[in-house]
Amino acid sequence: MDAVRLRRGLVTFSFLAPALLGIGIFFLYPLLSAIYFSFTKFDLLSVPQWVGLDNYRHMADDPFLLQAVRNTLWMVVVFVPVRILGAIGLAMLLVRFKRGAGVFRTIYYLPALVPPVAATIAFVYLLKPGTGPVNHLLEMIGVDGPLWFNSPAWAKPSLVLLGLWAIGDLMIIFLAAVLGVPESLYEAASLDGANAWHRFRSITLPSIRPVILFAAVTGVIYTLQYFDQAAVAGSIASGQATVGAGISQSFGYPEGSTFTYPLWLYTIGFRYSALGYANALAIALFVVALAVTVILLRRAKAFSGEES
Repeated sequence: MDAVRLRRGLVTFSFLAPALLGIGIFFLYPLLSAIYFSFTKFDLLSVPQWVGLDNYRHMADDPFLLQAVRNTLWMVVVFVPVRILGAIGLAMLLVRFKRGAGVFRTIYYLPALVPPVAATIAFVYLLKPGTGPVNHLLEMIGVDGPLWFNSPAWAKPSLVLLGLWAIGDLMIIFLAAVLGVPESLYEAASLDGANAWHRFRSITLPSIRPVILFAAVTGVIYTLQYFDQAAVAGSIASGQATVGAGISQSFGYPEGSTFTYPLWLYTIGFRYSALGYANALAIALFVVALAVTVILLRRAKAFSGEES
C-alpha cells in the first residue's frame, strides 16, 4: 500500500510540478527578493547594504508619498464603485434588448479591446479644452466645458470617464450573471405584485452577489496598481510626453492630481535609483492589497451569513 501511495503521490506531483515551478519562479522568488531588498540600500549597480527598517521609516517622512496615497485612495473609493454600478446598469439594459442584442453587446464590449495607452491618448485629445470635440459640443448647447485633464479638479474624474468608456470587460461578466438568474424567480415575484425595482433588489442583487464581490476585489487590486492611464494622461495633457524609453517629467500633471502610488514607486526606482525604498513601497502595496482582499471576503461572508 505504501508503494502504491508513493507512486500516486509522485504522479500527482508530476502533474502539479509545472504550475508549482511557475509559481516559485515568477511569484515566490520575486516576492522574497523584494522583501529582502526592501531592508537594504540598493541602486542596482552596487552591493545591497542592509539598513533594517530605515526604508519603511522613511515612508512617514515622504511628502510625495502622502499625495500619491490620497490620489490612489480617491481612485479606489470612486473608480471601483462607479465601474461596478455602470457595468450592472449596462448589463440590465442589454438583457432587455430582444432584437440586435448581440450587436449591442459587441458595440459596448469593443472599447475594452482598445490598448489602454491608445485609449488614453484618444481621450485626452477628445477632451482637450481648446480644440476637443467634446467641449465644442457642450458649447453648442450653451455649456462651458471644464478643462478636463488640464484641471486638478477634473483630471481624476476624467480618468473615471475613461474607465467607464472601457467598461465592456466587466459588463460581460455581469451580463452572464444576470442571464443566469432563473426566470421562474422573476415570474413568481411578478405574481406576488413585485415591481421592477423590488425584483432587482430582492432577486437580481442577491443572485449576482458573488460576481459583485469578484468585481470589487479585482477592481481594488487593479486600481491600487493604476499606472498606465495616469502616466499617459498627465504626460499628453502637459504637452511634454516622453517618446521612447525614459521617465516623463510631467507625471501627476496637473499639480499632482493624477500622481498615483505606482507612479511614485516607479519614479523612486528608475529616476532616483533608490531600489531599496522602491521595494519597500512595493511590499507595502502588496500588504495593503492583501489586507483589503481579506476584509472584503470576510465582509461578504458576514453579509451572506456563511460561517468563517
